[in-house]
Amino acid sequence: MEPCCAGHKTKHRTPEEQRQLTNRLSRIEGQIRGLKEMLAQDAYCPDILIQVSAATAALNSFSKELLATHIKTCVAENIRRGDDEVVDELVCVLQKLMK
Repeated sequence: MEPCCAGHKTKHRTPEEQRQLTNRLSRIEGQIRGLKEMLAQDAYCPDILIQVSAATAALNSFSKELLATHIKTCVAENIRRGDDEVVDELVCVLQKLMK
């Protein structure tokens, strides 16, 4: 399997995984377009904020799914091969996600 995850590394995804992740991002993209439309239509601020919260939750859900897959595949495989640097990389990613 190819190296994955940081910098110049890549990750091969199955067609099903690619489809699921792309579908999630397409839904989020639609939510963002909806926010722009609400703004253009002078929607009430709390209504926009509720939709922002929904889009944020969708992005967080996407991140959690991607992180879980990363840990189950990339991290686990590298640890099995004796590459402990992947743990440092994971810690760095988690620190950035928790900002």
